[in-house]
Amino acid sequence: MKMTVSSQWLIDHLDQSDIRIIDCRFSLQNPDAGYEQYTDSHIPGATYFHLNEDLSDQVQAHGGRHPLPQPEAFKSKVEAAGISNDSTVIIYDGGDGAFASRCWWLLHYFGHEKMYILNEGYEGWISRGFPVTSELSERIKGSFELDEKKDSVAHMEEVREIIRGKRTGLLVDSRSYDRYIGDQEPIDRVPGHIPGAVNREWTDSLNNGSFLTDEEQAKRFSEWEKDQPIVVYCGSGVTACPNIIALKQAGFTNVRLYPGSYSDWVSYDENEIEIGDSTHLSNS
Repeated sequence: MKMTVSSQWLIDHLDQSDIRIIDCRFSLQNPDAGYEQYTDSHIPGATYFHLNEDLSDQVQAHGGRHPLPQPEAFKSKVEAAGISNDSTVIIYDGGDGAFASRCWWLLHYFGHEKMYILNEGYEGWISRGFPVTSELSERIKGSFELDEKKDSVAHMEEVREIIRGKRTGLLVDSRSYDRYIGDQEPIDRVPGHIPGAVNREWTDSLNNGSFLTDEEQAKRFSEWEKDQPIVVYCGSGVTACPNIIALKQAGFTNVRLYPGSYSDWVSYDENEIEIGDSTHLSNS
């Protein structure tokens, strides 16, 4: 399942009429930085999508730090970018792949079919000397019909059922190992992980900003059955997305995102937390 394109592919197709480009550069430490980078220079024709404002809804008491955007709000943003259901959408970020993957997953969730992540992101593009611009281009409004794939999402109650053995499923924690085992927690109020979850760090989905090959991804998850139900989470539903893409590359057919992720889980005082390594349960 092809998820990515190279900078060379994009430069060769840059003038193609159905190509639409999304710039998702973002910094969790400085939420304004990505847009400032975009206005300074970006790939010609690109439209900026902001993680907090366009790829997420407003934060509430529950739902995590990056709740899924409201369908109509996302539809409006997509159409304003000139995207229709038959557009070919190329998505990039600074090069780590996390924010582009979040945008990829949302387009998939809301019913788009032809979207690809630009391997190596903006850094890879400029390293090859390809053109950039500071010009903010306007697009003719697209026509995007929503078709939500609600079976791509797992809600908190379903995660509880998996933990209690009432539902079959493997929980995959995409955060760093130190956060997973509870050695450190720089963001959320309680260290640790959802009970029984196994750890697969999202950064291992890529090498130098490019997603691994399908075969390499398959090796990462070789001990799991391709049709077993898998629920992937991270801190807030962003860095889980590269792992979801990697699992799809590897041929897994029943993969869902827990959008609220760990930040939603710990917002409920009654939810249990586990410290240490549960990865030995990976074949459960």
